[in-house]
Amino acid sequence: MIGAIVAGLTGSINPATATGGTIVTSGGFKYHTFTSSSNFIVSGGTLSCEYMVIAGGGGGGNGGGGAGGYRTGTGLSLTGTNAVTVGAGGTGCTSANNSTVGNDSILSSITSTGGGAGKISISPVAGGSGAGGTAWGSSGSVTTTAGAAGNTPSTSPSQGNTGGAGGLLGSTYRGGGGGGGAGAVGSAGGISQGGNGGAGSSSLSTWLSATSTGVGGFIAGGGGGGSNGTPYSSGGSGGGGAGGDTGNATAGTANTGGGGGGVYGNYPASSGGSGIVIVRYAV
Repeated sequence: MIGAIVAGLTGSINPATATGGTIVTSGGFKYHTFTSSSNFIVSGGTLSCEYMVIAGGGGGGNGGGGAGGYRTGTGLSLTGTNAVTVGAGGTGCTSANNSTVGNDSILSSITSTGGGAGKISISPVAGGSGAGGTAWGSSGSVTTTAGAAGNTPSTSPSQGNTGGAGGLLGSTYRGGGGGGGAGAVGSAGGISQGGNGGAGSSSLSTWLSATSTGVGGFIAGGGGGGSNGTPYSSGGSGGGGAGGDTGNATAGTANTGGGGGGVYGNYPASSGGSGIVIVRYAV
């Protein structure tokens, strides 16, 4: 009798359902994964959702591109049709200083800021995570810049981290700084090698495993800075592109928000990876 009453009550609630993205159920949760812009549509009520919103990574220059902003949270009430924007990655330099920041990703009221852009001979650009600093000029007339700020515009908790500074003075050959990642700042450039990109975040590795996304349990790594020869810098764990020398940097991994790898000074640098949006709720 009690079971029948419970079943009857349950049937009368008419719980909300949702469509949109690639849907999987794991561990008592339903996940909706968006790798391109679309809609998250809730029918029959309101859902209290958790979210991961990652913007596109910034393009590289001499410094590595910053990872796209990384925002997560709980208790987001969604009903009806909710537009989802998945930001594209920024482009790397194909001539002096024409790299671009990553594009924002948006879910309802939540906006993650695109990753900062690395530059060749001017200061890098801030973003969700900031791009790595630059180093240019000849011996005796050298200019270096600090890494750009992350978490711009500011949110709480932070969207990302600062890029590493450009290479050390005292040599004609200097490396670019690594771009900031969601989990760590980028490393500073050295006398001839670029700094490694900052690691991405593994705080929601369970989500990444359930949805087959991210790289090795991490997401939103910064791009490596440009180097004058080997060893080249590494991209940050979670999709950051590796730095290079004469145009052989690698791009940030698609749908991770990874920053693009930088180059020593010979174009092109590499582009950032596109972002991703994941929504989950209990079932």
